[in-house]
Amino acid sequence: MKQTNIFKLIHMVEQVNNANIIRFTKAFPYPLGISPILVLNELHAKGPQKQAELAETLGYTKGAMTSIAEKLVKLDLAERLYDPTDRRIIRLQITAEGKEALTKAQAIGKEVFVQLFEVLDEAEITQYLLIQEKLVQGIQQKTAY
Repeated sequence: MKQTNIFKLIHMVEQVNNANIIRFTKAFPYPLGISPILVLNELHAKGPQKQAELAETLGYTKGAMTSIAEKLVKLDLAERLYDPTDRRIIRLQITAEGKEALTKAQAIGKEVFVQLFEVLDEAEITQYLLIQEKLVQGIQQKTAY
């Protein structure tokens, strides 16, 4: 592939991602980006966790995770649970409002993607799926080594 095509592809992927982020952010009623939403999703899926565990799982630094946790707690989307036998152990837990926010985020995200892909016909969607699957396989093969 020519280098100019690679850079054009990178630019187009960035444009699509940026446009989707802007559309999502405008529709989402909470002042959150994707990272806190991923934390809420992890807490919802796996239950209360230590911030260090969340940072490791999601690939964030401990400092970034501290900032994310603080934001979620201030918005009442998560709460800190103190271990009754060892107060040094603190876990983050999603709240009922956090579950509502996550549900809204998922619905808005789905709508953003539906609107993105509705410009494609069935043949284009099939081709796009094949390309995405090939890219995922390439990533998996490279990380397996």
